[in-house]
Formats: sequence, structure tokens, C-alpha cells
Amino acid sequence: MTEWWKQAVVYQIYPRSFYDTNGDGIGDLQGIIEKLDYLKELGIDCIWISPVYDSPHDDNGYDIRDYRKIDKMFGTNEDMDRLLAEAHARGIKIVMDLVVNHTSDEHAWFVESRKSKDNPYRDFYFWKEPNPDGAPPNNWGSMFSGSAWEYDEKTGQYYLHYFTKKQPDLNWENEKVRKEVYDMMKFWMDKGVDGWRMDVIGSISKFLDFPDYELPKGQKYGIGKYHANGPRLHEFIQEMNREVLSKYDCMTVGEAIGSDVEIAKKYTGADRHELNMIFNFEHMDADTKPGSPAGKWALKPFNLVELKQTLSRWQYALSDTGWNALYFENHDQARVVSRWGNDTKYRVECAKAFATILHGLKGTPYVYQGEEIGMVNADLKLEEYDDVEIRNAYKELVLENQIMTEDEFLTAVRKKGRDNARTPMQWDDSPNAGFTTGTPWLKVNSRYPEINVAKALADPNSIFYYYQSLIKLRHTYDVFVDGRYELLLPDHPHLYVYTRENGSEKLLVAANISENTVSFEKPEGNWKLLLGNYDDTESSTLFRPYEAGIYYMEK
Repeated sequence: MTEWWKQAVVYQIYPRSFYDTNGDGIGDLQGIIEKLDYLKELGIDCIWISPVYDSPHDDNGYDIRDYRKIDKMFGTNEDMDRLLAEAHARGIKIVMDLVVNHTSDEHAWFVESRKSKDNPYRDFYFWKEPNPDGAPPNNWGSMFSGSAWEYDEKTGQYYLHYFTKKQPDLNWENEKVRKEVYDMMKFWMDKGVDGWRMDVIGSISKFLDFPDYELPKGQKYGIGKYHANGPRLHEFIQEMNREVLSKYDCMTVGEAIGSDVEIAKKYTGADRHELNMIFNFEHMDADTKPGSPAGKWALKPFNLVELKQTLSRWQYALSDTGWNALYFENHDQARVVSRWGNDTKYRVECAKAFATILHGLKGTPYVYQGEEIGMVNADLKLEEYDDVEIRNAYKELVLENQIMTEDEFLTAVRKKGRDNARTPMQWDDSPNAGFTTGTPWLKVNSRYPEINVAKALADPNSIFYYYQSLIKLRHTYDVFVDGRYELLLPDHPHLYVYTRENGSEKLLVAANISENTVSFEKPEGNWKLLLGNYDDTESSTLFRPYEAGIYYMEK
């Protein structure tokens, strides 16, 4: 029997931006409950909910103060129980976020840990003596700019934090830490949680010799190979599987920074008893200039050939061992139609074309809230962005080191900033897009009167119904789940064309990712159109701007 998560389509909810029921400007669990019928109509099988645990919200909830308590911002533990019951009653599973590379510095463990060098919780975290000159123990950088080490006056040592200084890294070498994590996972799974999306799970094992990076002249801190894939990583995940995951019928997906296909095989190989799938990041660099000191903010024009090469490499590598997690958008990635496509003249066709590519691939597709109505990037002023990553990068790249001008940085933020995906969900054309009766925590996208759920549901040709059709196809034809992938026209600059094939069925997936009209000839065969994004795609020999189709043939 095929595992349920291979046939599933997952919908990601970023709770603070989804739907607010109490008028405080922040989405809540009750808001998710009220929109379950909408998600049922879309056809998804599973919801992944970004963190809703008790937190000071230095990094929007990814800094957890109490793993077993729902943050009052979102509701109560009873609300979570009700959400699980209501979702399950509709045949929808719930996956929660597991954030265990680090905690908040306000977590009880860290509060104790920083009290003294001999505190029983001291080695729940990484503490190191300063260098003789008082500098940090090594030149590791934080993902959010600056050093990954923070000096603590009370005990005269530095603690490690890969993210903000309010997110100290847990010491997984300590067996007591691992037991606490596993007990917490069982607490939620015994309540009915159906699995986990594991935040930066690839970083839980550290290189305990803490080697310095070799850095180019002028660069102060390094981020790279020592920030992930430490020597005991897979041992820890196998232990987690043994102690917890294997005891439940659950889905697991790891956020695996620094992973290539060989590392992915270790995570996801069925015989290794680790995770079901991982999120990789390689394909999301199709618009990033490699090797720039500006990092992700160094833009280059989107390159379809490069995207095809990367996605195909992962499709081929994991075809017989492992499984792909398929996504273009999430809470950390901007809106794909704005980032890689056309979000004005061809917004609808473009959104459908990217969806066609993604949902035809082998793996589990993820739909990020608003993606199903073609939401676009926000056109905010620099001071209107809320994201700690943006604030810190501006300080480092513009103010301190003049690596970018303010205009260059703002252009990059409007293209790739995380807040582009975090603006409130657009439900209708009433004030604040129907998201809240209060003042939204982040400004609503100005295009909400044009792009919203109510309008999408009223239009039979909307992006929403196209997604609904894609999901139905996945539930109808086995070849979407088990068919082998083969890329066609690998060097074509505008067309992404591939086949999927099993013993009895064959799919042809084709999309024109450009504003040009290009010739397209289907391979020989008795092809039947399953879905197209133009009214007459069935008879197309020329593919118009962002035209896409999925064709089917019985063998």
C-alpha cells in the first residue's frame, strides 16, 4: 500500500497571516478552524502549520519559550485540540513545526543554563570561553548577520546561536536534551498530530572542534559547511525515528540546509529509517548570483534552464530511493509569479504554469497559503517590512559595509524578501482583505481588491479551480505518484517539458515559462489533454505566453 503522504497535497499555513477572528490584527487557530471548509473544497489532504507555540516572537515564533503551550496570540491548547478534531473530521491531517535546533533565550532551560557554569542545564546549550583577545570562539556567522556567538556578561562566556541572539542552539550531544525533545513530540502526537515539518533539522549536529572558515579578505564571518550536516546528524535522526516516529503513522519533512542529492538519500532512503522527505534549497537559487558577499540578496535574472537542471537532478537521484518535497513558495520564499514570472499582464496564466510544472513532478507538492489564488509580492517601503532577516541584512550590507546601495537592497527585498509571503491572506475586497477587523500586524498587499478568495471562487477559470483540478488529477491517476520522470528539451530557454511513466500510463507535462510564443510539438502518441490553462490548449502547436498543459496516454 502506498504511504498516505506520497499521495497527499500539503497546504502550508502561516498562522499569524491566515485569518484573524478576534480583531487583534493577528491570525489565530480559530481562524484556521473557520476556513477548513475552504481548504476541503480546494482538495488538500494535509495542513502544515508554522509554529504556534508560546514565544517572545523575536523570529515570528521560531524562538520557542514553551513547546507544550500554544501562544496566547494564537489561542489555547484547547483550540489546538479542537483544530485537530475538526480537521480530522474533514479527512484533513495536521502537521506541526518542530523547531529543535534552538529554543528561545526565554525558555526555562536557557534561563537556567545562563545562571552559572555549573548549572545542571548548562550543557543543554553550547558555551565557550572567549579567545585570548576577548573575541568569539570562532568566525562562524549567524544566518541573520553578524557573529553566531553572543557574549554573556554573567558567566563571561559566549553561547552559540545560528539565528538571532535570542535563539540559542541546543546541544544535541546531551542525551537529556534529546529525551526532552522526544517526550515533547510524543505529547503532541498522542493528541493526534499527524507529523512534523522539521525546522533546520540539518543543523542539529555540530562540528565540535568548531573550526574556523577560510574567508576572503574583508569578510568577518562565515556561513556554510560547518553550519549543517555534522558528524552525528543521521545518528540523531535515526534515534528520533526509533524512539518516536516509527511508533506513529506520520509524515516527516526536514528543512535540510546544505544538502545535496547524496545527503538527501541518507535522509530519505527507506532502508535508513530517518525521514520521509526533505526540503532542499538548490532550485530556489535560480535567480541568485553565486559567491556574492550579498548572499541571497545578490540578484541575477531567472534562468529556466538552470531550474530544469536542478529539479531534474533531484528527480533522477531520488527516483528509486527517497522522495521529493515539491515547492516554489513558503513562509521563507517570495511569491513565484513575482519572483520568476509575470505578476501583471500574465499573472493568472503564469501562476497556473508554475503550478503545472510543480504538481506534475514526482514527490509531495506543497501549496503555500495564497499561492492557490496567485498572490503576488508586496510593494512595501523598507521601513514597513517586519522581518528580522531583512533588518539585519540592511544593517550589514548597506549601513556597515556598503556592499549594496539602499536602492539595490530594496529591489532585492521586493523580489526575494520573506515578508512578501507573509502579508495577510486576501479573503475578499473588504477593508484589510477580510483578514481582520483590526490593524493587521503586517500591511496587506495593495492588490487585494483584484486578488482575493471571494473573487477566485466566483470565477470558474480562476487559479483556485486550476489548483483544485491539479489536486484531483493527483488523486485520480497513479502515474502522478509512481511514474518515472524524464526531462525533454533540456536546453530550451522557455519550455519546461517532461514525461512521467509507469507500467500502464504516461503523462506529458509542458509549460512555456516566458512572454514569448514558442512552437511546441508533442511527442508521438495518442495524447489526451487532462488540464490546460488556455481554453484551446488541446489543439496548441504554438504555446502562447505562460501556456501549460498536462496530457495523458494509456500504454
